[in-house]
Amino acid sequence: MSLLMATFLHSTSPTPALAAAQVPEALPSTLVDTLAEAAASPLDTERGATTHDWLAHRNDQLARFVPQAELRHTLLARIQAEAALAGLSPDIVMAVIHVESGFDPHALSSAGAQGLMQVMPFWKEVIGRSDDNLLDPGLNLRYGCTILAYYLDLENGDLTRALARYNGSLGKTWYPERVMQAWVDYWWTSY
Repeated sequence: MSLLMATFLHSTSPTPALAAAQVPEALPSTLVDTLAEAAASPLDTERGATTHDWLAHRNDQLARFVPQAELRHTLLARIQAEAALAGLSPDIVMAVIHVESGFDPHALSSAGAQGLMQVMPFWKEVIGRSDDNLLDPGLNLRYGCTILAYYLDLENGDLTRALARYNGSLGKTWYPERVMQAWVDYWWTSY
């Protein structure tokens, strides 16, 4: 990473994260269908290429946020599986969770966002799954990763714009900067 990029990423706003705090202007049927299909699929922590190096490295880093070893291992396996399923970097997902909930699966925002990735409850209604529990870590990861992956695709791989969409702050950079900062400071992987 260049010094210029690192310097840019270190200038962040103290404004709190409000993930997907607004209903998007128009919800494309492709997003609704993809999210409904993903939410209905069984959780599979064995999906994707689980790497022991990644798990070991992240296990040590995550210990300060999640002190219980078994819970930490389960969470990391789910993050890696759901990120792989959505085609996302698990490190970016770690950074989003870091900013959104500080790895608290029971986090609730003042705007009503819930869980690890601070998913807004309107998503459940949009896809017709009103009984889904967004405080369930696996299901929350499924929703959050699917939504973020969709926005990344919509923005042709532009992570800054995808993160801003996820947060409901498209056109502003304070939220993407916070996520990138967490990524660089805590979850960056050079291997």
